[in-house]
Amino acid sequence: MKVVCDGLDLSVATSQVIKAISNKTTNPILEGIKIVTEGDSIKLSATDLELAIEKNIRADVKEEGEVVIPGKFFSDFIRKLTNEKITLETNDKNQLKMVYTDSESLIQCYNSMEFPNLRIDSEGNYFEITQKDFKILINRTIFSTAVDDTRPILKGCCFEIGKEKINSIALDGYRLAYVTKPLVSSNIETSIVVPAKSLNEIWKFLEDSDEVIKVYIQKNFLTVDVDSTKIITRLIEGDFINYNQIIPKDFTTTLFINKTVFEEAIERTSVLSRVDKNNLVRFDIKDKVLTLSSNSDIGNIKENIGISLKGNDLTVAFNSRYFSECLRTISDEAIKICFNTPSSPCIVTPSDSDEYLFLILPVRIINQN
Repeated sequence: MKVVCDGLDLSVATSQVIKAISNKTTNPILEGIKIVTEGDSIKLSATDLELAIEKNIRADVKEEGEVVIPGKFFSDFIRKLTNEKITLETNDKNQLKMVYTDSESLIQCYNSMEFPNLRIDSEGNYFEITQKDFKILINRTIFSTAVDDTRPILKGCCFEIGKEKINSIALDGYRLAYVTKPLVSSNIETSIVVPAKSLNEIWKFLEDSDEVIKVYIQKNFLTVDVDSTKIITRLIEGDFINYNQIIPKDFTTTLFINKTVFEEAIERTSVLSRVDKNNLVRFDIKDKVLTLSSNSDIGNIKENIGISLKGNDLTVAFNSRYFSECLRTISDEAIKICFNTPSSPCIVTPSDSDEYLFLILPVRIINQN
């Protein structure tokens, strides 16, 4: 193998694929980045067997071939050569020689035959969606996935894929996020669960644009092609929670509120509640005012916000972090929040559509007065 490439292009590509390298493994090959030279390009790839990332860059290929190099070392080293033209060449001792300006370095490589096969055919079942909508779909649900291993199925987002739209659902036992977005096209109707870790990496490659991308589903894998980058993730097997049974349909208290005003008040009120590390914020809903309050040994904070109210007065408490995290993903000027009792979940939705829904369980408060 012998190839000449731009140092900046190689550094950027390496920094992207290294996100798929395994941090905890007994198999050294999973700590490597595979480099394949063919045609007029270099393909770099890495995997931890759950997530794989491939990136293609333009290069002057003198001799085709492949090699697997220690990923972290290579990434750190190439980052120092972004202003150079670099020649990569292998020898018969399975070493990679890097030549730049008047210098050269030598790296001992792994056996490329041991590197996992990442080939997933980009054909068959797929759906098409704009990058912007796919980015929003991920961003508005991923934070509600579970982080522990008690119920592995909850560590991913459930994609309900139809002919015209896609729904994404995530829940962790304390909250639920639901988002729906239109599809440009689809030749499949199915339900899959995609790991949150993989979606987080996919999200980083997406732009706020109307460019259409194809997402392929094959066997137990999902593949996304974005800008010369292929992200492949293994799906989580098993049946997702029947979330429709969790979401209330009728409410006794509904308020309409300015999203920005509410978010800023939540942030200020939760500053004090974080001192006690419980994030508890009390909601007192009465007439045309929502009063948010928090207390600790340091003092207390009380915020009054004007609202439009339909239904009964109510006193209820929540973990403010759950509200803050969902509010950060919302761009609407006004939102609707629906309640029943102090022990029933509340629902946050747009004031005039059903594009998204957030469910949050309350925290029991001893003193209601």
